[in-house]
Amino acid sequence: MSEIITISPVTGNPVCVHKTSNLQDALAASAAAFQSYKTISLGQKKQWLEKFLVLLDQDIDDAAKEISMLMGRPARYCKSEITTMMKRARFLLDIAETSLRDIDAGQEQNINKWIKKVPVGVALIVSTWNYPYLVAINTFFPALLAGNTVLFKVSPQTPLVGERISKLLKRAGLPEAVFTVIHTNTLHELENLVKNDKVSLVCFTGSVAAGRALSKAACDRFISVNLELGGKDPAYIRSDADLAKVVPEVVEGALFNSGQSCCSIERVYVHESIYDTFVGMAKAEIEGYILGDPADESTMLGPVVSQKSADTIRLQIEDAIRQGARSLIPRVHFPKDDGRGTFVAPCLLVNVRNDTKIMQEETFGPVMPVMKVKDDEEAIKHMNDSKYGLTASIWTADEAKAIELCDQVEAGTVFVNRADYPDPSLAWTGWKESGRGATLSILAFDPFVKLKSYHIKRL
Repeated sequence: MSEIITISPVTGNPVCVHKTSNLQDALAASAAAFQSYKTISLGQKKQWLEKFLVLLDQDIDDAAKEISMLMGRPARYCKSEITTMMKRARFLLDIAETSLRDIDAGQEQNINKWIKKVPVGVALIVSTWNYPYLVAINTFFPALLAGNTVLFKVSPQTPLVGERISKLLKRAGLPEAVFTVIHTNTLHELENLVKNDKVSLVCFTGSVAAGRALSKAACDRFISVNLELGGKDPAYIRSDADLAKVVPEVVEGALFNSGQSCCSIERVYVHESIYDTFVGMAKAEIEGYILGDPADESTMLGPVVSQKSADTIRLQIEDAIRQGARSLIPRVHFPKDDGRGTFVAPCLLVNVRNDTKIMQEETFGPVMPVMKVKDDEEAIKHMNDSKYGLTASIWTADEAKAIELCDQVEAGTVFVNRADYPDPSLAWTGWKESGRGATLSILAFDPFVKLKSYHIKRL
């Protein structure tokens, strides 16, 4: 076994070390546990998971500090991730009975028919670091409620989150090996795991490249591979938008969590009639942000997750500037950014072209590129000119027109006068290279069950 060392993006120092897991042993134990867990009533499973939420709530202060230490988000925002996660979990608990009940297929003389939803088996869930609780709950909660066992592959950046979830689930009463945390930083090992016939389902959140690799690994097997991948989410600010209300929300949509959200705003298109005003107001708004130590309650932006990420973000900015873009906020305005480390100053770019990397490739950083458009048609054209399609937002006072434009946008979620908000009552799904399948909403349990039809004739 080798070791996985987690480096704090705040200090650059190691914060924890984990040995890699024996994946085959973990899978065998999970498959064995499934045979008994699938027979347990939904009511009992709900009791265990409700108890888990109570225990997590008791741990919330320590859990929030842990997130900040591991991935660098300002501490003032970390607790809200957990409270939002718990609201989402309770939504899933509330709809579980209705979502998982048998489907009556009608009655005939001497014949009874129904469709039963049964668990698929072992679910391999590969989660991510940027919202380690909020992303995880989308999959492991419905998986467990539906009667599956879970192999939970944690991000090497936030392994302690997985360990905490596992510990609290066991304290809540969940049987041994029903939820198992696995540690590996080798994609090849995950590919081999996916090829094992004991794995019945894969749920992956992460990069397009890794998602594609796991899909290929599963291609010789008839199992579902649900993917939440990258995004390059656009916002369109129409000429009738109330900028006093819109600008702060668009800026927050682009910069919150240092831009490290799957559905953060990464491209902004503004109608030419209000472009200069929007840019001026956005500049003032961004200059009011505070980049600093995540432990400081006044900090609004912390470091990005790694040196590699910081380097990628800076290279995209430099590429855009070489191709004619201008950065409107001098780095010296944010002295915590020394131009080398993980603290990256928020950047407002203008004079960008839609064919440049900053408008086409996922940035995952505190960068807001803004482009002028002459009308709705040009805006929609540019919004759809992307290989991604996770979310998009339109900002306008004309709701009817907004809905008309939403119909033309190629994205799994369309917002009007809002952004960066996965609502648990709506399907979370990506188009194009942003993913496949869906979580949340009344469809939340569909990936975690298979159907079995019962046709009973009375003699």
